[in-house]
Amino acid sequence: MSYDEATLTRLREESAQIMGRYPSGHERSALIPMLHLIQSYDGFVSPDGIRFCAETLNLTTSEVSAVATFYSQFRRHPGGQYHVGVCTNALCAVMGGDAVWDAVSEHLGIGNDGVTEDGSISLERIECNAACDYAPVVMVNWEFFDNQTPAKAVDLVDKLRQGKPVGPTRGPKQVPTFKQNEHLLAGFEDGLVDEGISAGAPSLLGQTIAQEKGWSAPKEETK
Repeated sequence: MSYDEATLTRLREESAQIMGRYPSGHERSALIPMLHLIQSYDGFVSPDGIRFCAETLNLTTSEVSAVATFYSQFRRHPGGQYHVGVCTNALCAVMGGDAVWDAVSEHLGIGNDGVTEDGSISLERIECNAACDYAPVVMVNWEFFDNQTPAKAVDLVDKLRQGKPVGPTRGPKQVPTFKQNEHLLAGFEDGLVDEGISAGAPSLLGQTIAQEKGWSAPKEETK
């Protein structure tokens, strides 16, 4: 592996912490967070990272690759510092997601799974960002940017490329880099959990209506 000794030491230390979350004899369950850990170092699931996971968890490289290629959050080639995902699934498309995609893709000069020449932005056409109540939605490094328009989305990627601080609609005050958020997904807290809102009014509308009308879930009958 081409990791330098300092990097390899940190990887081993953090991998040991991840593996320690699982019962003895089930360390291979740590593979998914370890793949996120690799992405936090390399920016993608690198060949070196695959070998490291295989050796650490006593797996074959084929077994590691099978998991890495199954889940869409794992990248198999270097991506951008900011990974931009534009939802074009049914509701987002109806609300303008296709127009947002076209505008951003044309503006950046890249298509799905493409990366800008400066390495700042990678682009993905997302099937669903799980935020239909804010459609159309764009995600940057898995942080939400709600109620987008073509103009707003183009302005967003421009600011990211210029290195300007950008805050998501919900979440931390400033969107983290791809590597920073991957370290979080590996299970290492970033201290930003209490920043910003997590659920806005559209997400809570059903609950609000139920409270106003005094509705509640039916109680399960017991025999």
